[in-house]
Amino acid sequence: MKKASYNIVPATEEILKNMGEQIKLARLRRNLSAALVAERAGISRASLWKVESGNPAVAIGIYAAVLHALGEMDSDLELVARDDKMGRQMQDLNLITRKRASRRKE
Repeated sequence: MKKASYNIVPATEEILKNMGEQIKLARLRRNLSAALVAERAGISRASLWKVESGNPAVAIGIYAAVLHALGEMDSDLELVARDDKMGRQMQDLNLITRKRASRRKE
């Protein structure tokens, strides 16, 4: 079976590694075993190890399950792309500007 390849830029790889390390530290601070977190998340210990190492092949749903298993930390996923500065700027550039003011209703 051919192993999937991912076009991940180095900066994103570093982010994933840091995120995995933060998840591992959260588990250790809670004094939870890898087996228990994996069981709560409904995944294997091998999958948890991949999450904690920041493997880019892990589906985001597995990250969400692990975060939830650590104490409902999955709500932080709502913060992803919340403040989309570049998208807002692009949207503003494409807004149609009126050439005239609206008519006054008297």
